[in-house]
Formats: sequence, structure tokens, C-alpha cells
Amino acid sequence: MASTAPTLSEQALIERVKAGESELFYQLIEAYQRAVFSAAYSVLANEADAEDVAQEAFLKAYSRLDQFRGECKFSTWLVQIAVNEARMRRRKDRKALYDSIDEGYQDESGDYFPCDYADWREIPSEALEQKELKTALSRAISSLKPMYREVFILRDVQGLNVRETAEALGLNEALVRTRLLRARLQMRDALAPGYDGSWVSGSASYKKVRPF
Repeated sequence: MASTAPTLSEQALIERVKAGESELFYQLIEAYQRAVFSAAYSVLANEADAEDVAQEAFLKAYSRLDQFRGECKFSTWLVQIAVNEARMRRRKDRKALYDSIDEGYQDESGDYFPCDYADWREIPSEALEQKELKTALSRAISSLKPMYREVFILRDVQGLNVRETAEALGLNEALVRTRLLRARLQMRDALAPGYDGSWVSGSASYKKVRPF
């Protein structure tokens, strides 16, 4: 039986790429391509732009690999680069691409107040496979203001913890928690059944939750 070559550890890959084995860089970043794309998308809300920025972020990561000191996870470092690149792209574009969800309202201090629905329950994971709900979810995420969308995607979609999200975005943890709460409330308002009552597709089990 042929033996299988042992998989290099991430740190070993980093050191070998730094030493000049550039062909190993793809192996180093392969597991993080989706996370970097999602980070860019969280800022830009545009798939084509996010793909471009993700590629730019990987190129910059390669050119700056000597600067990685291991003070945070390598994945977090990549996400930081992607977020910064995306923010620069957004500033250059200066396009009014982002509309906030308008079902709720904000007071003078900027605090967000959601619509008063009778009930809210978490969308079951299997329902996300439904085309209609996936479309609604995508639209809801895109309609978040960038500062909320960034936190929501990194924390709730990519699964970074609060500390990692704060590191990636250059925020303190308290602000991450505040923005995440507001993002979740706005997503609740955008996705909660209530206008006609339900998300239904075929034999979907996600039914009307209002008692009327």
C-alpha cells in the first residue's frame, strides 16, 4: 500500500512560503478562500467586487507574509486584509449601493428599534435550502448598513467569535456585540413572517407564527 505524505501544519506552510517555496501558498490559503470572499462581500455587498477584492487580499497577504507574527489566527489576519481592501474599494467607488432596512426606525442617538412582531422564531437550517428564503436572506443581508453587515457576516455567517470579529474589523468587543444585536434585530424584521404570514415553499414546514 502506498504511503500518504503527511499534511504540513499551517505554521510549517507559513515558514516554508516565507523561505521561498511560493508554490505552497495556495495550499496555505485554500481553506480560507470562502471566508475571505465573505469578508469582502460583507463590506461591498457585490459578488463581482468581492471576488476581485478577495484576489487582491490574497496577493497582498502573500507580499506581506513576512509581517505575520502569529499574534492572531492566520485566518483572522487574512480577513483583516480583505476587510481593509474592501473598505478602500468602497471609498473609491463612492456609490450609493446600500439601502438600510426601513421596517424599523432609528432614534436620534442611532439606536435601532425593530417592528413589533407578535412572534419570532429562528429559521430552521433546512429552510435555508428553499430558493425563496435564500433569496430573501440574501436581500436582507445586502440591505443592512455596512457597519452592521460586516459584523453579522463575520460572526453569524463565518462563525468567528466576538474577539476574532473585533480583531478583523478593528473594533472593541463591546461595539461588536452592540452592532451584532442591532444587525440581528434588523434581520429579524426583514425575515420575520408577518406581512402575509409565512414563508412557504412546497411542503416546507416553516409556517405562519402569528396567532391571527
